[in-house]
Amino acid sequence: MVIVMKAKTPRANIDKLIKKLEDMGLGVHETIGQNYSILGLIGDTSKLNKEQIEVYDDVEKVMRVQHPFKLASRLFHPEDSVITVGNTKVGGDNLTIIAGPCSVETEEQMIEVARDVKRAGATLLRGGAYKPRSSPYSFQGLGEDGLKLLKKASEETGLPIVTEAICLDTIDVVAKYSDVIQIGARNMQNFALLKKAGKLGKPVLLKRGLSATIEEWLMAAEYIMSEGNEDVILCERGIRTFETYTRNTLDLSAIPVIKEISHLPIIVDPSHATGKWKMVRPLSKGAVAVGADGLMIEVHNNPECALCDGAQSLKPSKFKELMDELKIV
Repeated sequence: MVIVMKAKTPRANIDKLIKKLEDMGLGVHETIGQNYSILGLIGDTSKLNKEQIEVYDDVEKVMRVQHPFKLASRLFHPEDSVITVGNTKVGGDNLTIIAGPCSVETEEQMIEVARDVKRAGATLLRGGAYKPRSSPYSFQGLGEDGLKLLKKASEETGLPIVTEAICLDTIDVVAKYSDVIQIGARNMQNFALLKKAGKLGKPVLLKRGLSATIEEWLMAAEYIMSEGNEDVILCERGIRTFETYTRNTLDLSAIPVIKEISHLPIIVDPSHATGKWKMVRPLSKGAVAVGADGLMIEVHNNPECALCDGAQSLKPSKFKELMDELKIV
């Protein structure tokens, strides 16, 4: 349920209503705009009489939220959320570019790629230190040593770090080194991990699950936000369909849907969506055209020898060409 207060309602009157609602066992999430205040009610509102709230002189209107997600709903937060990471803003009128290799391999590789992507226009650096792989025999990442190399590259270039946490055992060490904690597609409904991420006080980049509906995806975001962390960035990275030519099927229609029903920023990962570097360029342009707030692109200085996902990684020269076409620099 959402309560919209009248313009310029005195603060004392708002606080009085919040206190009444909290005494009824409800949580209250307040969003303050230039001329309004919106109270989003969290909890069981089924027994709350809508008319009893509307009789308050300061209440403009009361609406029941149709979606099961509340904190992520645009009804609760009509304006687009803009999330600050270092000197970078994600959301609003900003187009944010996150770039770097799938996996951290060596110090030389990481620093070289970081310099290249920054020069081309990226403002956030990605790199995997813990890798959830389909096969237990595939390269699993360098762990904390990889995080240390990411940190060196960050210090060298000034780019904030986006890197993935894959389990409760390692999320604290990931939070120690990163600026944005990524929750990957395979962990989108790892609810214990989502709750923990919500308590760490850092922005979270939440990738859509392999077969997740948009509602399930936003409910996963709700887990993070319900722990007090509203800085969630959604990432569409393709979903599992019957098609086998590409690694996944990129759902560009999800971007305008998210824009309509949620205030959270949404970026697109065209690299994981297709698994083919040649398709990254056109899909990046498509994502921007339909309103994405940013892109996450895999870039490797020697993809032929990459330990993970070389086939979907752009070389720095190709990445620079794409950034020039998008007029990032």
